[in-house]
Amino acid sequence: MKIEQIYTGCLAQGAYYITSNGEAAIIDPLREVQPYLDKMKEDGVKLKYIFETHFHADFVSGHVTLSEKTGAPIVYGPSAKTTFDSIIATDNQVFQVGDLTIKVLHTPGHTMESTTYLLSDANGKDHAIFSGDTLFLGDVGRPDLAQKSGDLTIEDLAGFLFDSLRNKIMPLANDVIVYPAHGAGSACGKNMMKETVDTLGNQKEMNYALRADMTKAEFIAEVTDGLLPPPDYFAKNVAMNKKGYESIDTVMERGLVPLSPSEFESIANTEEALILDVRHQDDFAQAHIPGSIFIGLHGGFAPWVGALIPDIKQNILIIAPKGKEEETITRLARVGYDNTLGYLEGGMDAWIKATKETDQVESISPAEFSKRLTTESNRSVLDVRKPTEFLAHHMVNATNLPLDYINKNMGRVSRTAPYFIHCAGGYRSMIASSILKVRGFHNLVDVKTGFKGIKETETIPLTNYQCPSTISQEVIDEAVAAVV
Repeated sequence: MKIEQIYTGCLAQGAYYITSNGEAAIIDPLREVQPYLDKMKEDGVKLKYIFETHFHADFVSGHVTLSEKTGAPIVYGPSAKTTFDSIIATDNQVFQVGDLTIKVLHTPGHTMESTTYLLSDANGKDHAIFSGDTLFLGDVGRPDLAQKSGDLTIEDLAGFLFDSLRNKIMPLANDVIVYPAHGAGSACGKNMMKETVDTLGNQKEMNYALRADMTKAEFIAEVTDGLLPPPDYFAKNVAMNKKGYESIDTVMERGLVPLSPSEFESIANTEEALILDVRHQDDFAQAHIPGSIFIGLHGGFAPWVGALIPDIKQNILIIAPKGKEEETITRLARVGYDNTLGYLEGGMDAWIKATKETDQVESISPAEFSKRLTTESNRSVLDVRKPTEFLAHHMVNATNLPLDYINKNMGRVSRTAPYFIHCAGGYRSMIASSILKVRGFHNLVDVKTGFKGIKETETIPLTNYQCPSTISQEVIDEAVAAVV
């Protein structure tokens, strides 16, 4: 028996590759399936099943393409409905993979089709659960993503989740290993641990949602407390996972096209393409194509693309570091942005060599920022961190303009007023600066290293630090309501 967790940090997502006696199963695969095919060839195994724990909202799964390339059937839990061929399993149905058995445990709550897969070894001993978004480490799946107007309420779904955990998962032995679909950083939960594997026994002891003395009413109240609105692209990814999508091979063929500066410029104008610059924020600040958006590959790239580019069918042109073009297109496709039309061959060096127009973002050190605060008192400070980060600790007189909701809050910013702008470390503030510049806000100064550097100056007035856990939910709700 072999169980391999294939963890993708950008999405905080875990896929699982299981082999036994010449057969394999894959759970919640990513969209680019070639790595799985390579593993199976190397191990000399045949894919027997593709298991999906639910219709994912935060990424496009590779189930359809993997099934097309291998002939292996796709398995969903009870109540799932797809437009492609799939096995809709019944509760407690058992599948054989080599010497292993994989049992379907229907665990609705995060979504109604959500399913946990219980793996037993060759001796019939329960070994592990693949819990999808039902049970995370330190948390459980948010119960609001499957809510439909006039159908189920968030409280209804949270109640189903309570029953699923108590009746299907918690009765299992403490030494059963928990393999969740996500870890810290995913928007599918709110308090996930940084670890990605644990025992069920440890989760029973430390996971707030698994307290033995917890009532259903208490569970519903705590699980639904403090939920921020999900990113807009979630519903679009669910639709792709239900209905199918273009082959990743087609997406790569269309997007991996080198373009000269003149070709790049022409396509940007004629195809209404968004220019996406994925280099480091310092490189973007020094020189970028006017009208381009910065979202760097080195940060939470795919989730930020999904949160900030409203149209999932948007035509996109890429400016990437040399050798990172294919990675960029792949990571865009993971969240359903399939319409990449090419990349700037030679990158910004080629653009500058062709004497094309460039733009800059003024970016200063925290020490310089401290000096200019006194000499440029008319320049307001925009803090683009999350409301909870801002509430915990921020500059006196700063305004919170969370990057997550920046497209909805342009009316709060003046095109003529001057601003300093910062985040926690410098990544998000450059994204915000690029978006603001495209919308006509040019009097911006970015603060390098963000709030981390600002605190270290010890010369800039800050509010007293509040531990996030001590901030009342009413205060958080009020802050979120002001920007959503």
